[in-house]
Amino acid sequence: MKVYRQPGEIPKIASPVCTMGTFDGVHLGHRKTIAQLIENAKKAGGESVLLSFEPHPRLVLYPDDHRLELIQSLEQRVASLEDTGLAHLILYPFTKELSRTAASDFVREVLVKRIGIAGMTIGYNHQFGRNREGNLSLLKELGSAYHFKVDVVDALEINSEKVSSTKIREAVKSGEIPKANQYLGRNFGFSGTVVTGNQIGGKMGFPTVNIVPLAMHQLIPGNGVYAVRVTMGGNQLKGMCNIGYRPTVSDSGELRIEIHLLDFDREVYGEGIELEFIQRIRDEQKFPSREALQMQLKQDEITCRELLSVGVAGNLG
Repeated sequence: MKVYRQPGEIPKIASPVCTMGTFDGVHLGHRKTIAQLIENAKKAGGESVLLSFEPHPRLVLYPDDHRLELIQSLEQRVASLEDTGLAHLILYPFTKELSRTAASDFVREVLVKRIGIAGMTIGYNHQFGRNREGNLSLLKELGSAYHFKVDVVDALEINSEKVSSTKIREAVKSGEIPKANQYLGRNFGFSGTVVTGNQIGGKMGFPTVNIVPLAMHQLIPGNGVYAVRVTMGGNQLKGMCNIGYRPTVSDSGELRIEIHLLDFDREVYGEGIELEFIQRIRDEQKFPSREALQMQLKQDEITCRELLSVGVAGNLG
């Protein structure tokens, strides 16, 4: 897959068939669209193209709003898209000027003149252009005017629910990890760096590594304890992860992501880590004493070992 980050880098592509959107998570619904895109490109004797935007439009339109949470970092998204067999990925620079562009002007100037599209393969609910005024009806009308075909891809449904990035974010935030993993077609996770903690877990017999996500706008699961898989320094490890404010041992009000790695005891400060969430096992809670917390942690470890040894609903890879 070839990646272009500036309009001037886009080469002349033979009969490009295009789709567009953010594609956060590259979930099974996205993969359905891309598979149809690739098939349509083959039928047209052309090449598949995905037009996305960088930075994320919300960062440009609402720079003071820090609530954006993304399923994947840009690097993860590019890697996932490459796995689909897509031929070309255009990360078109998103600016305030571009946001003011009328949908019809965007199609004419970017899709037709810049890319030279021969066809569009697009999701059933796609909107684009200034104030999201562009829709499928307008796209088909412009397709007739500029001589490109528009093919609409229906939603992918699992258990009578339409798969979407929004549904996956909601599942992750509420701790419904198997559901999120099922919709993604892989385990939800993210990259991070191990940082120094307070050493409290080690004093209770459960040493932890503290994780800071690499991506600034990384989606974080809701507070609680999770069974996780970890890749670090070439090692494939199992662990239990606590996300929350540690009310039994701290009143700092600081959100922490802590992992107790099973059967692993070396120092790893500063190392990179890949984290995959398998299942949430309980809520975060305040215990009457550290001894009570320690007893619960022993039970949590047993539960995590069972889940990680036999597998749970979802995609464990």
